[in-house]
Amino acid sequence: MHELVDTHAHLDDSAFDTDRGAMFDRAAQAGVRRWVVPAIDRGNWKAIEHLSASREGVFPAYGLHPLVLDKHRDEHLDELPAWLDGHGAVAVGEIGLDYFVEGLDPDRQRDLFLRQLHIAKEHGLPVIVHARRAFEETIHTLRRVGGLRGVVHSFAGSEEQARQLFELGFHIGIGGPVTYERANRIRRVVAQMPLEWLLLETDAPDQPCAHRRGERNEPAFMVDVLETIAGLRGVEPAEVARVTTGNAVGLFSLA
Repeated sequence: MHELVDTHAHLDDSAFDTDRGAMFDRAAQAGVRRWVVPAIDRGNWKAIEHLSASREGVFPAYGLHPLVLDKHRDEHLDELPAWLDGHGAVAVGEIGLDYFVEGLDPDRQRDLFLRQLHIAKEHGLPVIVHARRAFEETIHTLRRVGGLRGVVHSFAGSEEQARQLFELGFHIGIGGPVTYERANRIRRVVAQMPLEWLLLETDAPDQPCAHRRGERNEPAFMVDVLETIAGLRGVEPAEVARVTTGNAVGLFSLA
């Protein structure tokens, strides 16, 4: 059985409230026994802390997500450094830029993103980055701050953008979208990029694989992502599992 790390799963989400224990059991049976759980706002930091304390293999990340911009307050940013110090964080996240959803103030997004990048740099932590319709600006911002490492999750950019990110110390998070046959660009990128650039993720409960469209996503289904990537590259799944798990353990300093 493969040893896998789901590097991006919102397992505190209420979608798992009725069967969270069974969900973890199914994941373990599939070989997924470590999970990085990123926050989205100040309101779920405590839930993620509790989940990581109560379940071996759950590793927390804390940050302020751009999609819930109206929930964030300056005092939440002020609280973040001390929370990172005292609650076992393996990363700052989920943070970033989203220019796809209308009505999200771009200047406020930029300010929050930049300030959280500096907090991560000061704490020596990797960052988990959300970038939608904002790849070029994200790359420019990461380069401008410098001295960072992390992952751009749910990557949907070009091979050149992937290369630039890796040169800046960033991996590429690949999940359910790669299993869709019409996802030509990301499938082409995944087929060609070095495995050392790659992390596996689910973004559970969102972004299910192609044959589970419309269902709740969960970590056990990440095996579909693994097998798709292996097929696109013409290698054994065990090789993809070995390298991507090593990438995750190294980036997030997982026990």
